[in-house]
Amino acid sequence: MSAVLVIEDDDRIRLSLVLALEDEGYAVSGVPTAEEGLELQRRSPADTVLVDLMLPGIDGFECIRQMRRTDDVPIVVISARDDTHDIVAALEAGADDYLVKPVAVKELTARLRALRRRARAVTPEAVPVLRFGELEILPEAGEVRRRGEPVAVTRTEFQLLCELADHPGRVLSRQQLLQRVWEYDGGDERLVDVHVGRLRQKIEDDSAAPQHLVTVRGLGYKLQR
Repeated sequence: MSAVLVIEDDDRIRLSLVLALEDEGYAVSGVPTAEEGLELQRRSPADTVLVDLMLPGIDGFECIRQMRRTDDVPIVVISARDDTHDIVAALEAGADDYLVKPVAVKELTARLRALRRRARAVTPEAVPVLRFGELEILPEAGEVRRRGEPVAVTRTEFQLLCELADHPGRVLSRQQLLQRVWEYDGGDERLVDVHVGRLRQKIEDDSAAPQHLVTVRGLGYKLQR
C-alpha cells in the first residue's frame, strides 16, 4: 500500500482528499501546516507528498525547499494559484508536478500512479555507466556523478536524464519527454523546461551555456557528449 501525505490547511479540502485517496487504496495522513508535515515526513516518510502553497506559517514554497534538502520523495503541488509565476516557482523549489484546484480524483490518482512507476523505472536498456564527458549516469544504481562526485537529483530529474541519455545526441521534443517521463499526453511543457533548468544547474559548469544538456531551438532538448 502506497503512503501519501497531504499538507493542506483547508479542513474540508484536506478531509476530502484523504477520504478519496483512502477509497483508492492509499494509506493517507493529513496535516494542516507545513511544520507538521515536515516533522511527520521525517518521522514516518510517505511515498508521495501533496502540498498546498497557501499555508499558515511556513508556506508551500518553503515547505518544498526544506523537504528537498534531505528527501527525494515525489512532491505534487495542489493549489488554487494558477499563475505561471507561481507554477514555475513551485517547480523550481523542487516540486515534481502541479495541479490546480479543484482537482478531479481520477486525474490525481492517475498522476500518483505515474509517479510510482517513475520512481521504480530503470532506463530500458540499462548499462552499468552512461558517460557524457565528466558526467556519469548509473541507471541501475539510480545515481548521477560529476567528476566522480555524487550529484543529488530527484527521482523525476533522474528519469528525465536517463531518457535523454538513452538517446545520445538525439533531439527529444517537450511533448515526447512529457509522455515518456511524466506519462502525460498533451501536458504542460513548463514541467519539462523547469526540470531541465534544475538539471543544468547541477550538471553543467555554466547553466546559461550548457555543454551537455542543450536546447535545440524550436525542437526540444538533447544530451550530448
